[in-house]
Amino acid sequence: MWRRTAEIVVVMIISILLRASAATEGRRNNKGDGEDKSNNNKNKNAYATMMYMGTPRDYEFYVATRVMMRSLLQHQVQADRVVIASVDVPLRWVRAMEVEDGLKVVRVENIYNPYRADNPNDRFKLTMNKLYAWNLVNYERVIMLDADNLFLQNTDELFQCGQFCAVFINPCIFHTGLFVLQPSAEIFKDMLHEVEIRRPNSDGADQGFLGSYFSNLLDMPMFHPPPNGTKLQGQYRLPLGYQMDASYYYLKLRWNVPCGPNSVITFPGAVWMKPWYWWSWPVLPLGFSWHEQRRNSLGYGAEMPMVILEVILYLGIIALTRLARPNFSKLCYRRFDKSVTVYHASLKFLALASILAAYIVPFLLIPYTIHPMVGWSLYLLGSFSLCSIAINAFLLPTLAVLTPCIGIFGVLLVMACPWYKDGVVRALSVFAYAFCASPLLWVSFTRVLATLQVSLEREAFLPSRLNESPPPPGFNKLY
Repeated sequence: MWRRTAEIVVVMIISILLRASAATEGRRNNKGDGEDKSNNNKNKNAYATMMYMGTPRDYEFYVATRVMMRSLLQHQVQADRVVIASVDVPLRWVRAMEVEDGLKVVRVENIYNPYRADNPNDRFKLTMNKLYAWNLVNYERVIMLDADNLFLQNTDELFQCGQFCAVFINPCIFHTGLFVLQPSAEIFKDMLHEVEIRRPNSDGADQGFLGSYFSNLLDMPMFHPPPNGTKLQGQYRLPLGYQMDASYYYLKLRWNVPCGPNSVITFPGAVWMKPWYWWSWPVLPLGFSWHEQRRNSLGYGAEMPMVILEVILYLGIIALTRLARPNFSKLCYRRFDKSVTVYHASLKFLALASILAAYIVPFLLIPYTIHPMVGWSLYLLGSFSLCSIAINAFLLPTLAVLTPCIGIFGVLLVMACPWYKDGVVRALSVFAYAFCASPLLWVSFTRVLATLQVSLEREAFLPSRLNESPPPPGFNKLY
C-alpha cells in the first residue's frame, strides 16, 4: 500500500512539473492572443480587483490575482478584466498582467486611510483603493473582487444587478470580497469626501466603510437575474452562493447552499491559511482546488528553478553526510578542557537543536506558492537530509530521529483521505491519529537522549584529538 501511494505521489509531481513547463511555453507562443481578445472587444462590463504594495505578502497576492483573473477566461466571461494597481506596483508585474494575462491595468494613487489607528494591520492599510471601482466610468457595471475568490462557474448574470449589490456572509454585515456596482464619478467623489471626514467605520477598512455607506442594504430585496437580460435598478442583496465562505465547506466536506447558484468560494480569515500557500492543503481541503486552478492556468514556472535547486542541495547533503560520517562523529565527540557537565549539556543541546532545525529550516525555504504536492514532498526530503546531518554527526538512531518525519507523512495521509463522511469525522480521525502517535514520539525522544548519554559516557575512551591513535583492538570501551 505504501509503495503504491509513493508511486502515485511521484507521478503527480512529475505531472505538475511537465504541466508547468508546458504552460510556460504556451504563454510564450500565445501571449498575443489573450491580449487581443481582451482589448479588441468593446465590453460594457468588467471584473475588477485591486493591488497595492506595502504588506509582508505582496507577491503572494500578486500570484493570487493573476490566477483568479485567468480562471475567469476559463469560464468564458463576456467582460473586461481590470486590475486597479497603485503606482508603486512593480512595472514587471504590470507588464506580466497586461502582456501575458491580457488584463487592463489602471494605475492609481493610494487613497489615504484615516482609520489605520483603528486597524493597524498592514494588510488593510490601503484597502480604501477599492473605492476606485466607482471611478471606472467607462463601464456600465463592475464586479469588484478580492484576490481570494475561487470561481466555480460563469457569473456574468451579476451584471444585471442594480447600482450596488453584495452578499451577507455575516447575518448583519455584507462581505466586500465580491460586490456589484454601477460606476459613478459623483458617488466616487462623495466617498472620498466621506473618507476625509472619517465617516463611521466598524473595522477600519473598506468593509466597515462600505457597510456604513450602504447601511440599508440589509432591507433590500434578493437579487434574481431577469430572464430577458435587462439590468435592474436600485440595491439588492446577493444570494449566498456568490460568496460561499470556505469555512462552511469544512463541516460537511461538500457544498449544499440552496439559495442561488454555487458559483464563487471565498476564503476570509487567517491570511496564513489562504489557499495559495502550499501548506494549506491537506489542512484545508479546498486549497488543492485552488492549486489545480493555478496549475491549469498560470502554472508554476516562476517557482520551479528554486525547487530544483533545493532538491539538488538536499540530495547533496545526504550524500556528503553519509561519506563524511567518521569525521563528523570525531568532531562532535572531541574532549575539551572544560567542565564535563557543561560540555555534556552543550552537546545534548546542540544535538537536539540540530534535529529541531531539520524540521523548521526546510519549511522556511520552500517557495510559499508552490503546489502542495511539490511543497510537502520537498519539505519531507529537506527534513530527511538535514536529519541525516544530526544522525551521522552524533551517531543517533536513524528511526528515532526520523519518527517526526514519518508522523508528519502519516497525518498528511489521514487529512487527505477523501472518504470521510463529514468534517467532524475527519477532525476526530486526525485527533485519534495524534493520540496514538504521541507515545511513539515520546519513545523516540527518550531514545535519542539515551543514545546521546551513552555516547558521552563512551567519549572518555574515544580519541580526544583527531590525530590520536585509536585504543588497542579488543579494548572494552564500556568497561
